[in-house]
Order: sequence, then structure tokens, then C-alpha cells
Amino acid sequence: MTGSNDTVYIKADRNVEVTKPDVTLGDVLKMECADPSVVSKISVIPLLRFHHTDQKSQNRTAVSILKVMEKIHEKYPDLVIENIGEADFIVTYEKQQSAGGVLHFLKVIGVVLISFFGAAFSTMAFNNDVDTTKMFAQIYEQLTGHVSDGFTILELTYCIGLVIGILTFFNHFGKKKWTVDPTPMEVEMRLYENDIQTTLIETYSRKEKELDVGSKHTIGHNRT
Repeated sequence: MTGSNDTVYIKADRNVEVTKPDVTLGDVLKMECADPSVVSKISVIPLLRFHHTDQKSQNRTAVSILKVMEKIHEKYPDLVIENIGEADFIVTYEKQQSAGGVLHFLKVIGVVLISFFGAAFSTMAFNNDVDTTKMFAQIYEQLTGHVSDGFTILELTYCIGLVIGILTFFNHFGKKKWTVDPTPMEVEMRLYENDIQTTLIETYSRKEKELDVGSKHTIGHNRT
């Protein structure tokens, strides 16, 4: 039993993935309390249950932190709760997947080929659009007085500089990073994820499908 003056601090990330359909508070929250036994008791409180887990539409829901507080106060009404995380968060159920096999390997090869040929096509299209070959030929002829044969020091240094520029911009080659800063791709992916999560939370809220206190809508996978 918790004391009347106990304070528990809870924190939820914006998007939480679980690997089991029965979700408890310990699965979605980080908690801290002066009394460690309080955290252990709160962690096992049921939050929700995913039904029909073979359907993708049933494998995600938005949850209000007020619903979490309500669940805790049902068991421990005198407990003081301080939220230092998100006000609303997404819970996604994902079945535990095995290590990659042949299909995973083929997907990796496919992504590599698409990325390689896509980048090559974009580079060639840009060079053709600005007529880089003609520009290099004119520069070479003006500097040397000889007609360019299409493969000179200008083309060679341009190819080398293009590779160096790409590696420097993306700050990434294989598993090696040149600096500790996130790569532009990582930044864009984080921005994309934030936009997706914000849209999902707003959509669930507007459709009154968010797991919240006082909600009259039954979302179908709330655990009672």
C-alpha cells in the first residue's frame, strides 16, 4: 500500500511499440518514485488490450495521459502523479519478428539498387539539363587552346568532387560517420515521424477514438 504523500513521476514517449496485446502501464511509461515498491505496483496495472491483432487497423491507438492517471488513481487514489512526458501518445502493437531471412535480404538488395540507379539518373539528368559537358569543353578550350575530347582533367576532378560532396553532405559512409551530428537523412526521418505522430494523435482525437477519460466512444480494445 502506498503512502499518502508518495509522488510518482511518469514519462511517456510520443510513440511506444509493444510486442504483446495485453498492455500494462509499465510497458508504455518510465516511472520514478522515492519508494521503489510504488513503481513495481503501478507497472502491472492494465492499460488496454488489442483485439483482432491480425488486422492492422486494430494495432494502434492514441492514449491520453489523463487516462493513465485515471488508471493509477483507481488503485491508489491518494498517490500524487507528476507527468513530465507527452500529454498524448501512440501505442502500436507489433508482433515480435524473427531475424531477417531471404526476403529481408532481397528487400535490402532492392533498396540498394533503387537508391543507386535513382541517384545516378538524377545526377545525369541534372548534368544534361545544365549541359555540363558543353560547359567543361568551353572552359577547357579557353584555358588550354585545345579542343576537349570529352574526358579531361575537368571531368575527372568533377567526378571526384561529386563523390566527396555527397559523402560530406550526408555525413555517412557504410557504418562510419564523419561527425557526431545526425545525418540529413536522419533529420528528415525524425521530422517525418513527428509529423506522422502529430497527425495520428489529432485524427484519433477528432474522431473521438482516443483512449481518454470521460470518453463516450468505445474504441474496441480498451481493457476493462
